[in-house]
Amino acid sequence: MCTNSMSLLCHILAAAFVHIFIDSGNWILAKNINFHNVRLPVDPTPFPSSFKCFTCDNVVDNYNCNRWAEDKWCPQNTEYCLTVHHFTSHGRSTSVTKKCATREECHFVGCRHHKDTSHTECISCCEGMICNVEIPTNHTNAIFAVVHARRTSGSNRKAVNTLLLALISVIFVL
Repeated sequence: MCTNSMSLLCHILAAAFVHIFIDSGNWILAKNINFHNVRLPVDPTPFPSSFKCFTCDNVVDNYNCNRWAEDKWCPQNTEYCLTVHHFTSHGRSTSVTKKCATREECHFVGCRHHKDTSHTECISCCEGMICNVEIPTNHTNAIFAVVHARRTSGSNRKAVNTLLLALISVIFVL
């Protein structure tokens, strides 16, 4: 069928045919994967409803606190992330402390001006995974922010599992 002058062209066409055949086989196999039976990995958290907070102790400003914050899970007896911000009357930060906190530690939220040092201290608490990104600077954001509707771990996990399954499906389809 192929003559000597067309030998190179025949080899190229044969190689292209083989690649198309292999690629179509992979596409057919990928199309037959049942993504509804994909099991997500076991939750890597140390205990149910565990969370993380930015954590630092007396760092000069919020940027350095968040940049060098330890990435570790909060202890089981804590429920919130606490932030303490000290700053001058001109608004310049002098120290930022962030940590995991109990409900009792969060009872002192708000801002207080210390006349002896002319510094202001604002404390805020929040509920949720690394929710303490920002620092409190006044009475509007020095608050105790909690999630009003508590979700049960089962329904929350089901929503997260559904979202992850959809994300994995989209990645595999692309």
